[in-house]
Amino acid sequence: MASKSSNFLERHGYDLVLGSIAAFYVFMAPYTKVEESFNVQAMHDILYYRNRIDNYDHLEFPGVVPRTFLGALFVSSLASPSVLAMELLHLPKVYSLLAVRLALGGIILSTLCFFRLQVRHKFGRQVEAFFVILTAVQFHLLFYCTRPLPNILALGVVNLAYGYWLKEKYYAAINCLIFATVIFRCDILLLLGPLGLELLLTKRISLWKTFKCCSLCAVFSGLTVIVDSIMWKRLLWPEFEVFWFNSVLNRSSEWGIHPFYWYFTSALPRSLLAAYPLFLLGVLLERRVLLFVLPALSFVLLYSKLPHKELRFIISSVPMFNLSAAIAATRIYNNRKKTFWNLLYPVMLGLLLISLGCTVISFMASNENYPSGHALKHLHQTGHLANSSNEHWVHIDTFSAMNGISRFCENNFPWRYSKEEGIPPEELHRRNFTYLINEHPAIDGFKCLFAVNGFSRVRLRTGFPPVLLVKEPKVYVHGNVRNEDVMHRIWPGC
Repeated sequence: MASKSSNFLERHGYDLVLGSIAAFYVFMAPYTKVEESFNVQAMHDILYYRNRIDNYDHLEFPGVVPRTFLGALFVSSLASPSVLAMELLHLPKVYSLLAVRLALGGIILSTLCFFRLQVRHKFGRQVEAFFVILTAVQFHLLFYCTRPLPNILALGVVNLAYGYWLKEKYYAAINCLIFATVIFRCDILLLLGPLGLELLLTKRISLWKTFKCCSLCAVFSGLTVIVDSIMWKRLLWPEFEVFWFNSVLNRSSEWGIHPFYWYFTSALPRSLLAAYPLFLLGVLLERRVLLFVLPALSFVLLYSKLPHKELRFIISSVPMFNLSAAIAATRIYNNRKKTFWNLLYPVMLGLLLISLGCTVISFMASNENYPSGHALKHLHQTGHLANSSNEHWVHIDTFSAMNGISRFCENNFPWRYSKEEGIPPEELHRRNFTYLINEHPAIDGFKCLFAVNGFSRVRLRTGFPPVLLVKEPKVYVHGNVRNEDVMHRIWPGC
């Protein structure tokens, strides 16, 4: 029995560590934001409306650009047994949100496990161990791996590509990147191009065989056109429309722009933390790793040309940078008793501790970043009226819908919900809403019942703790003054 337990831990111990951290993030910060909106609503609708497509959220709120349903379908199918059990137990739907997020995290971490095993085979167990340590003390990769973003769905396939690349199955790696490009994120083309060029120049693949192999994969990936044309009720290839919107029309810049160097001065330092200087050192110490890092680095450089930048856009490069950093960390550890290296070793330990501290602060800030989800939960707990035969209509404004509320957060009768957009605040009292979840502290015809704080900024101070999170009211819950049941209850107030 002890031998079996030891073998299990040896085989899956690292997966348990990373999976436990990711699951902790899910349970502590279960709600989602606007960037995840399409996939999280699609998963809800697939699980609860099934073939009643007319009830799906995306037909009423299509978003700026269409996205594929293939990822949502796959994750929902894995989570469906758990969701069915929750329905039979009459648990709130928010538990189903946990189920789909955990299912997604399991998918992404299983592909990361495949990559990690290839790291072990090619570079050794010590490099594998440091790869896990660096990943564990980083915040963004494990926090995001359970979040239903197109970038994360693409990351799962990119991890497979990285694994096949280390395994020297080059055509499989190329096919994975084509699949990710065609279906999940067209910008993976910026990784596919440099990798394909490197493999051609180093004569690891032939142009003709690549063309034949990739053509079959591209045709198979055309499944997205069939499925998404049905779901969106028009002929559609989602990632082509995304490419046209972001790259040709450059409309993504309407959501803000950053300078060319932003990924290297802000996004990568925040996502890699200790691994950032170590990955640069790894390139210098190990000639083999340069060929693996170069396409990932080219991916970030090419992406830097697009004015609109977000950290999640380049998260697919993080595992490969972590590999380079793990190689540097292994070299430092093995030579820690030698001159010069004995100076680098305490520096590396200090960097790991700083990374851990930054991760804790990032998590605490992110935990306060979903105020409307907490507001709706509190309203469900305290706002159920004695006369439950009447419907409790809740209006959710755009800000609240973007910061924590999804269809998974909704309860059954007597609760009803409206996300109708474009209603001026002065017009809300003319509607028959029982409650409002709103970013405005005062609304005519409504009384502010309570407010929910959200993260505002980090403040440094000389005392202990040296870092404080400053919170301020972000979302307000209002009650209709004409509803006597609401007015007669005791509320915390604003």
